[in-house]
Amino acid sequence: MSGDPSGLPHDPRPDAAPPENPWRTVASRRVYENPWIRVREDEVVRPDGLPGIYGVVEFKNRAVGVLPVEEDGSVWLVGQHRYPVDAYSWEIPEGGCPPEESPEETAIRELKEETGLDCGRLELLCVSHLSNSVSDEAAYIYRATELTPGPSDPEGTERLEVRRVSWEDVWWMFRRGEITDSMSVIAILHEATRRLGGGG
Repeated sequence: MSGDPSGLPHDPRPDAAPPENPWRTVASRRVYENPWIRVREDEVVRPDGLPGIYGVVEFKNRAVGVLPVEEDGSVWLVGQHRYPVDAYSWEIPEGGCPPEESPEETAIRELKEETGLDCGRLELLCVSHLSNSVSDEAAYIYRATELTPGPSDPEGTERLEVRRVSWEDVWWMFRRGEITDSMSVIAILHEATRRLGGGG
């Protein structure tokens, strides 16, 4: 299997170094913590030189998503009610990656737990920051192939509906706004690019 983030291509430009950070942190305090996140509030000097505050959500786990693709081009989606947005969501299998586990291990585990599928090949598509204006959450998004079915084992917080969906139907679900989860959108756009001959 492949999936080392260091295997992604690097920017070859000599001027690829980022500009200097225009923000300055004066003080920081933790305002909330639970087993999954920490929230801090920073006193800052803004880019315009004025004082301000900045709230940041720090995630203790990394996010992992995996797009399972069958030989005929169909893909697997899971449906569940998402509490924060109070809406039903169709998305790729996803989960949290604890510090003691690699993102690749999490992808394999979540794929099995949510769909019952094992994969013979796992490919890292990208690493993404899901909401970088307020959060440090990093997502590792994979593509799984050479799939073998088996029993699923969802967590107690999950009531899942699992569907094998043709690529045409997935694409139209995306186009109609029926798939809004950010990791799923990223994975679908990567898959569309691949199928248009742009990679993979």
